[in-house]
Amino acid sequence: MTVLKSLVACLALANIGYFLWTHGIAKSQAVPNVAAPSTLELVSEVAEPPRPADAAAPSGGAAGGSGPSGGAPGDVPSDAGAPALLTNVQRCITVGPFRDVSEAAHAASTLRGGGYDPRQRVVDGEVWAGVWVYLPVPANHAFSEQMMTKLKAAGIDDALEMPGPNDGSVISLGLFSEQKRAQARVAQAQALGFNPGIADRKRNGNVYWIDIDLKSTDGPLNPANLQGEAGHISRLEVKACPSAPAAQP
Repeated sequence: MTVLKSLVACLALANIGYFLWTHGIAKSQAVPNVAAPSTLELVSEVAEPPRPADAAAPSGGAAGGSGPSGGAPGDVPSDAGAPALLTNVQRCITVGPFRDVSEAAHAASTLRGGGYDPRQRVVDGEVWAGVWVYLPVPANHAFSEQMMTKLKAAGIDDALEMPGPNDGSVISLGLFSEQKRAQARVAQAQALGFNPGIADRKRNGNVYWIDIDLKSTDGPLNPANLQGEAGHISRLEVKACPSAPAAQP
């Protein structure tokens, strides 16, 4: 009797275990991950990996150092290949020559009004003096006297015979610093039947130059903006300042 009870109990436990196994107890065990089947990828579909930052120090100095090559600590580096904009670099230019102090003072005042700091220099040199209007003198002296008489009668009292630009004599009809007056004298001589010549005249002596410092961001300077009186002719130049003499040891 005892053996029969034990057999019945074993069968009951076996049925319970089979029931539990078929209803999910075995399924609760971890299922190993199965790798998904690999697929083909085109080279163009593969994203380019990010490039590592360039850890090399700039050429010409150690990283973090001071000076033109290595920036000071805390400086933000500029983009590679992009030149830095230097706004504090200055270059010296000079404007002139001016014939007298009044012309130079007028130009300096104009420059100060534009935000510049002009510096005046006086040097010995050649400066434009004006437009010269003249008449060539014929070889016949008697004919030149007739020309002078005709000019004086027409009101050109400043006509004067003098050496010309080509080793010959000419009759000077005046030296003019204004284009309008020079053209008026030419027209007056042409109305008398003459064919006057014109030429630039220069003189030697003290001339005036104005030096100014320009930043790299400043635009070019127009000498026409430094003219004095309206219609006044000036032959101004803009060029680099002369080099300073080297200091003596």
